[in-house]
Amino acid sequence: MLRFKILASVVPLLAAAVFARSEIGSVSQPCIALGDTSVELTALVWQAGVHVAFTDDLSRATVRVQITDDADAADFAVVDDGLGSETESCRANPATRLITIAAQPVDGGPVIYLSTEGPADYRIYVRSKTFSQQEAAALIVGAHGGQPLPVQAASL
Repeated sequence: MLRFKILASVVPLLAAAVFARSEIGSVSQPCIALGDTSVELTALVWQAGVHVAFTDDLSRATVRVQITDDADAADFAVVDDGLGSETESCRANPATRLITIAAQPVDGGPVIYLSTEGPADYRIYVRSKTFSQQEAAALIVGAHGGQPLPVQAASL
């Protein structure tokens, strides 16, 4: 009986610790800063405000993202030297927007078609040891609420 009481008192403490830290053994996730807001990928689906999915079928996509080899032509470029390149502005704060990559579209969330050919709503350039092209696409689409860029911005 004493073991059950100890277990019953420890379980809520462990649950509180997990929710307080977001996850045990928290690992730095890809993050970008946009003004006073940071946008970060999370593996915790229930915490994310935007759920993006990817498709290989252009007809199912709601947002098209092109991978470009020219950083100057990109709407969003990620270039880093690996570990230790995270900026202070990506620390979690009340304005942090959490994004998750879902296996299937969730509640009308954006569905991204990622390719090396256009036309595209966003163009990204990624040379990174910590960001994948898919993560960079998820961050830029999630940062804009899952919406394509306005036509005039996308055509620049």
